[in-house]
Amino acid sequence: MAQTPSNMLALGTIAPDFNLLNVVDNNYVSLKDLKGEKVTVILFICNHCPFVKHLNEAISKTAKIYDSKGVNFIAISSNDVENYPQDAPKYMKELVKNEDFIFPYLYDKDQEVAKAYDAACTPDFYVFNKNLTLEYRGQFDDSRPGNNIPITGKDLIAAIDAILNNKAVNPNQKPSIGCNIKWLN
Repeated sequence: MAQTPSNMLALGTIAPDFNLLNVVDNNYVSLKDLKGEKVTVILFICNHCPFVKHLNEAISKTAKIYDSKGVNFIAISSNDVENYPQDAPKYMKELVKNEDFIFPYLYDKDQEVAKAYDAACTPDFYVFNKNLTLEYRGQFDDSRPGNNIPITGKDLIAAIDAILNNKAVNPNQKPSIGCNIKWLN
């Protein structure tokens, strides 16, 4: 597996707006439609990446834990579906059902949103406060496929909890590692 790290968008960046297809209901939605009351977690994922598959269950559970606390998760897939057809919207919709995602899964067909967020890999995590200011970007935790480190979500959870408790997010943030986004030619 190729291992691509996050680009680590500058902390303090305001979340770029978007209008993308939600594959769950086939409606277009914007960031303003989906943002959390207190925290917004944006994650770039895809269907086929082993790094994402490794975390899907834990991501789903984490989103459910925070759903009633003013935290909204938003998943985005920006992969080239011509060369990676398993990442196409119809399969994205199946993944939502199979993994019991309670959050929207959006399709970034022209990859402009991935570029706006300087996303590099799947999974790539971004945590914004209620003002949509970036306070965390990086890994879910230290677990990777085959490294035998338990999946805890500790890095992402610590960032969310800090924001919810009006505390500073630890600025020492590790990049996520995953498959590179499959860019259009």
